[in-house]
Amino acid sequence: MGAVEHDQETPTARRSPAVRILLWLTVVCLAAAIAAVAGAWYLNSPPAGVMRAGGGERPFSVNRGESVISIAQRLEQAGLIRSARFLALLSVAQQTQNRFQSGNYLLDPAMTAIQLHDYLISGRQQLVRVTIPEGWTIRRIAAHLEDSGIVAAAEFEAAARSRRLLQRFDIEADSAQGFLYPDTYYFHQDYPAEAVVAHMIETFLRVAREIYPEFEQLSAAEIYDHVILASIIEREYIAPDEAPLMASVFYNRLNAGMRLESCATVVYVMTEEHNLPHPNRLFYRDLERESPFNTYRNPGLPPGPISNPGRNALQGAFYPADTDYWFFVLRGEHAERHHFSRNLQEHNQATVLYLRGPR
Repeated sequence: MGAVEHDQETPTARRSPAVRILLWLTVVCLAAAIAAVAGAWYLNSPPAGVMRAGGGERPFSVNRGESVISIAQRLEQAGLIRSARFLALLSVAQQTQNRFQSGNYLLDPAMTAIQLHDYLISGRQQLVRVTIPEGWTIRRIAAHLEDSGIVAAAEFEAAARSRRLLQRFDIEADSAQGFLYPDTYYFHQDYPAEAVVAHMIETFLRVAREIYPEFEQLSAAEIYDHVILASIIEREYIAPDEAPLMASVFYNRLNAGMRLESCATVVYVMTEEHNLPHPNRLFYRDLERESPFNTYRNPGLPPGPISNPGRNALQGAFYPADTDYWFFVLRGEHAERHHFSRNLQEHNQATVLYLRGPR
């Protein structure tokens, strides 16, 4: 009996039109999803890629009550995002339209749109960079911080005299003068005054421990005496290597019971106590000004620091040079160094030579 052959349908031939339509819809939806993901990735990425030429943080401000549409449009105009609409839709999807925090920011152009969104609703505002030079007083620091928008001058001065804050750091004084370490700081605008003062004192303590490892073993009175002397050195020295030499002069005088006769203390009396402008030169009548800070009239250290010293002055106060110097004088009106003398005769000769000129 011979074999009977039957025609066999292929799988494709057996598919119904409905199945073929479903397959095509699947392919179309998958392609659409891939396109949507690719589009979202593109719109989320930084406008010029992660490695922007000439990139660097850019300032950006969010105004109080500003709408997400306005914020997104300005970000797009600033070249920080590709699409304002994408950021707005992202905010709607996450229901954060009313959570953008007003303030000043520094934005990294390499951030994605999602990262920018999260950053602006976090409220982590721009840090203001402020530099406090060596030798400034509380009053000058307060004015500078107010000009920088960090804290009101009156609030800073009050915090620097807060008994609670001084006790927290075991500072046995009427103010934090001398303990406000001069440095470059980064603060938020409208930062709490006590937080600013505390941070500056903490920086001072850290530096003091680096300079003098036995710092913690000193009594509060010993620390204060070193700070007072450093504050005078800070206002006297010009070249950094002169700080320990000046410290040796002052220690020699203190040990001998002599007056320090520091011109810097007279200038402090004139500018801080008598509210006079900084003098270009001192006269003999200035040396007679009544004040416990005037070391031409009073023996020993003044009752408190006359400035906030930096590292060089503190280093000199803790590690004075071993010399037999008793005097120093500037080597001319615009000189960058001082002449140190071992006796009064040498000092008088140097004074005539450098300040009055040869006869």
